[in-house]
Amino acid sequence: MPMSRERTSLLEAIEVGENRIAVSMPDGTLTYRQLRNAVSLLAGELRSEQPLALWATPELATVIGLCAALASGTSVVPLNPKSGEREVEHVLNDAGLSTLIASPHAALPPLLSSMRRIDVDVALADNQSAPWPDDVPARASTLIMYTSGTTGPPKGVVLSSSAIQANLEAIASVWGWSEEDHLVHALPLFHVHGLVLGVLGPLFIGARVSHLGSFSVDGVTEALVAGGSMLFAVPTMYHRVANALDDDPVLASALAGARLLVSGSGPLMKSDYEKIVRASGQHVIERYGMTETLFITSAVPGAPPRPGYVGHALPSVEIRVVDESLVDVPSDDATVGAVLVRSPSLFDGYLNQPGVTEEAMSDGWFSTGDLGVLASDGALRLVGRHSTDLIKSGGYRIGTGEIEQVLFEHSGVEDVAVTGVPDADLGERIVAWIVAGEGATLDAQELIDFVALNLTPHKRPREIRFVTQLPRNAMGKIQKHLLTSETTFTRT
Repeated sequence: MPMSRERTSLLEAIEVGENRIAVSMPDGTLTYRQLRNAVSLLAGELRSEQPLALWATPELATVIGLCAALASGTSVVPLNPKSGEREVEHVLNDAGLSTLIASPHAALPPLLSSMRRIDVDVALADNQSAPWPDDVPARASTLIMYTSGTTGPPKGVVLSSSAIQANLEAIASVWGWSEEDHLVHALPLFHVHGLVLGVLGPLFIGARVSHLGSFSVDGVTEALVAGGSMLFAVPTMYHRVANALDDDPVLASALAGARLLVSGSGPLMKSDYEKIVRASGQHVIERYGMTETLFITSAVPGAPPRPGYVGHALPSVEIRVVDESLVDVPSDDATVGAVLVRSPSLFDGYLNQPGVTEEAMSDGWFSTGDLGVLASDGALRLVGRHSTDLIKSGGYRIGTGEIEQVLFEHSGVEDVAVTGVPDADLGERIVAWIVAGEGATLDAQELIDFVALNLTPHKRPREIRFVTQLPRNAMGKIQKHLLTSETTFTRT
């Protein structure tokens, strides 16, 4: 199914303003016409502001504020409402923020009390008096999104409207995304996955998006039964969906009725994938992207499933997998290398950090920091992050991702992370951090032997550490830098 029509600008569908549903949030629903009205009115007020903070709660005000900033040519910085004070203070100072867009119902932390606050009145969506802003150059308005800061202070990633549009056009062509689609998700709105793909994506296509506010299996079921055709989720969400399928035939039927199930922001467990296929007949497709590049690869809907792969490069996107000398490694589905990307969707740079930007680029290629292997047909399989997931042990370069995937397949393992720790003999030794499943009794040597049986022996863990919980960020990604010999995470 092709995209319904070609769009000439990122917000064209909103500017046209047809009388059909555009967005639903827990606090209400707006048609494209109503969204156009609200965006037009707010955009006129934002012209003199630069840049703006956006308190990114799952409310209609967030969607209106985001689109009004982009329509007016104003840079906008989404803030994570769950961030700690130190994180928020860093973003405020780094981006020079003094004005905040928020829902009038939002309770803001004291740190933001001195900022000029623009409350978004959703009721103005019924006012048709404001004209749409004059043409704004595609690179005038920017979305500035901050990285998670796992290897240092969060960095502001500057994304132009033209880069976002190019990326959405590419992924829409692969997915057959059309105006008839109805996207369902509950992803955070301060992140590329939830905000760019999950909000700007459907609004660019002219489709409908329903945000659940917070994730629940019941919420997903209800939304899909009500007509949702696409579901976006992260692996931890699909894990909960998979666990619920045995006792929930309505959920299985709801998944079966969807057109597209998409997973991202981390590797999907093979066991969860297989449960969903058995129960619903639906294949979850995986895609790969990051803040600086937007979306890089995707599996193709309807193609033979390849669990563990994140697909091929999107149209207009180029990828390379290289060794430490920047020479392409063989496309043999075995040789690990660093993933480089070149595309029209690359970021404009890190805010106020030209030196760091320059370090990340080489002849137009961006170094993602990810490790991967290429199959002979160009399909990409990720094996981890260079900073945390490349282990050099006994002369071998080992990606932690394939070890984690094997351990996930053990029936007694609920969650797992693999890291490398300094070792006088090996350089680094492989350590597996294991969360046992409910009622499971696990033996460390059994797990080590299980990996050695499925992978080459040098990839087996030399040590197993049992914990009750692994540290994860808001997107469900494991924060490996927090795993130390003193780690004793407990459930909350």
